[in-house]
Amino acid sequence: MVEELVAAGVTLASAGAVYVTAAARVVKQYERGVVFRLGKLRPQVRGPGFTMIVPGVDKLRKVNMQIVTMPVPAQEGITRDNVTVRVDAVVYFKVTSPAEAVVRVEDYRFAVSQMAQTSLRSIIGKSELDDLLSNREKLNQGLELMIDSPAVEWGVTIDRVEIKDVSLPETMKRSMARQAEADRERRARLINADAELQASKKLAEAAHQMAEAPAALQLRLLQTVMAVAAEKNSTLVLPIPVELLRFLEKGAQVEAPGSGRSQAVREEPPPLGPRLDSGREGSNSRQE
Repeated sequence: MVEELVAAGVTLASAGAVYVTAAARVVKQYERGVVFRLGKLRPQVRGPGFTMIVPGVDKLRKVNMQIVTMPVPAQEGITRDNVTVRVDAVVYFKVTSPAEAVVRVEDYRFAVSQMAQTSLRSIIGKSELDDLLSNREKLNQGLELMIDSPAVEWGVTIDRVEIKDVSLPETMKRSMARQAEADRERRARLINADAELQASKKLAEAAHQMAEAPAALQLRLLQTVMAVAAEKNSTLVLPIPVELLRFLEKGAQVEAPGSGRSQAVREEPPPLGPRLDSGREGSNSRQE
């Protein structure tokens, strides 16, 4: 009798151990458990830790609650200003309602991926090239709103969307490089022209100052000679100011001291016909 009781106890213990082994489940900290009993969703979501289900009746499905980083494959499209580009992005999302993520959509990861690709193509068609290159924050917000609207019904919340890279054709890259080079050259010419204008104003002021004091021009000439001679050149080019030549020209026309006439003597033109005196002398000689 005792042996039968011991055997029955051992059998019950074995059956209990098998039952506990089949019914025991462990849910991790970053997971939530959704239980289906005979195909029907149980309203209570199992939290992290040890939990029990009815073997053969209940089915536990674990849902990851961590933020998922999903790269969006590069999408090729034509912008609003008719430029062909390839744009890829990355989506950060997480599950906020495990039951809806399991019941409302077959595979929420695949659904979010397809929605992100479709929204990215739509954003490319509505935007211009300059917006894709320099105004990405606004495009990221619009893309996040487009993906988040249907994803809320799936129990998924879009945390962040970012455009990673924009690939341009080689011809467009060369055109943009030429445009940037031309713009920089234009700004360089404007700066040089402005510098020339300021320099001309300063030179005009210096010319007025030298006109009031002619000795300043001679001093400036000597400074130029000193600057050139400081370089230890074997050949020295000495510039002569035009004012000095004019001064010499005026001096040539001034009368010499002690004489009654100018140094510059004008030559009289030769007579056009024979002189009357010479003709008279010839006639007198013939008469004699």
